[in-house]
Amino acid sequence: MSEPNMDLAHLGHVEILTPKPDESLRFFTNVFGMTESGRNGDSVYLRAWDDYERATLKVTASNTSGVVHTAFRARSPEALERRVAALKDTPHHVGWIDGDIGHGPAYRCRDADGHVIELYYETEWYSPPAELKPALKNQAQRYPARGISVRRLDHLNFFAVDIPGARRFYMDKLGMRMTEQILFETGEQAIWLTCTNKTYDLAIALDHSGVPGRFHHVTYAVDSREDVLRAADICLENGVYIETGPHKHAIQQTFFLYLYEPGGNRVEVANAGARLILAPDWKTVVWNEAERKKGQAWGLRTIESFHSHGTPPAPHKEAAE
Repeated sequence: MSEPNMDLAHLGHVEILTPKPDESLRFFTNVFGMTESGRNGDSVYLRAWDDYERATLKVTASNTSGVVHTAFRARSPEALERRVAALKDTPHHVGWIDGDIGHGPAYRCRDADGHVIELYYETEWYSPPAELKPALKNQAQRYPARGISVRRLDHLNFFAVDIPGARRFYMDKLGMRMTEQILFETGEQAIWLTCTNKTYDLAIALDHSGVPGRFHHVTYAVDSREDVLRAADICLENGVYIETGPHKHAIQQTFFLYLYEPGGNRVEVANAGARLILAPDWKTVVWNEAERKKGQAWGLRTIESFHSHGTPPAPHKEAAE
């Protein structure tokens, strides 16, 4: 196994598709409390109030739901060059794009399941207009006090049909570390990976539908458990479907609330980041089938749709939920 190279700085942004663009935009601005920071064609760019980059979520109108691409910022131009060199002569290679609103040139590749991954370094730091300038200069933007008012992009979760292939790609090619893992006698069920000192930036769960490249959820963080509980009240008042939570995960110990935005994509509000991986020789925590049958740390049993609903829908599975 390759030594983690730490060439990636953090999860940068995610582009999702929605068949209900107007409703999705209202959800992310009015309920999630995000700020619009740009538009281009059928896409709207959004940010949480303490994201330092101009945009962390790109919402694009489509006839379906799902994820288009996920981007990670490299630690330096040299780090980006190293990752491109490791990928360009492999089946993962896609190629360069000129850039997008909020960032410069980016190299695109595909993981073992077909998810498009974008690597970039040049970025635009957010400069708030006068009405959004914060009182403290070390804060990216004024606290919006609107809806849930999510603070920052935290992590992403993919479905995959090839967990071992995904693990090799993200660890050997991108240099991530695996912090936790679900391993049954039948094989790997899920993995949690980090490129920072957070416990995870990316989680990947086995997709029993057999359809590759699907999206599970994107997570934005708030400051406290009380904020997660308040988020549930806000969703109730706004008619937002709450899939499960608030509960506490056993794995990674995240305090969570899972929702569906109007386009059908799952999103999470979480009090994340309390646990940090500081040990350079961290040993992966492995959970077996008997341990996972105990369920969450506490709270209700995880709803079955959490293990099957992904976007775009897998027709033969979604109808049974």
